[in-house]
Amino acid sequence: MTVRDIARPKDELVTAKHDTPVRELATLMEDRTVGSIVIADGDNIEGIVTDRDIALKCVGSGGDLGGMTAKEVMTERPFTVDADMGVFDLFREMREHGVRRAPITDGGKLTGIVTMDDLLVLLQDEMHELTEIIRAESPPYTPA
Repeated sequence: MTVRDIARPKDELVTAKHDTPVRELATLMEDRTVGSIVIADGDNIEGIVTDRDIALKCVGSGGDLGGMTAKEVMTERPFTVDADMGVFDLFREMREHGVRRAPITDGGKLTGIVTMDDLLVLLQDEMHELTEIIRAESPPYTPA
């Protein structure tokens, strides 16, 4: 299974330009129920802004929310993943880079995103399937 198989496609991805006001980013996050926005120029990734970036770099530091833009709080050149990477390699890479979200690229172009939440749902689904196999092949459980 590759990242392409589990990634949220580009049409579900929330993006913004580097000059987007932070207040607008926060509103987008709330409206779209996401924790990050990829800062992009077309298919080219410039950075990523997370809800944590806004909390720490704006609110926590006493920044001017009215005047700050994505460029001032974004992580430039964020960790990205090629769409053909295997899911287990993705787990390892995300752990090694200490990230919870990764924009997905195909041929260097932005094609989607994968988040830790997506991976947890995938694991839960796989565990459910395994549990069903075990139940089907095991004798019924009867409490003592």
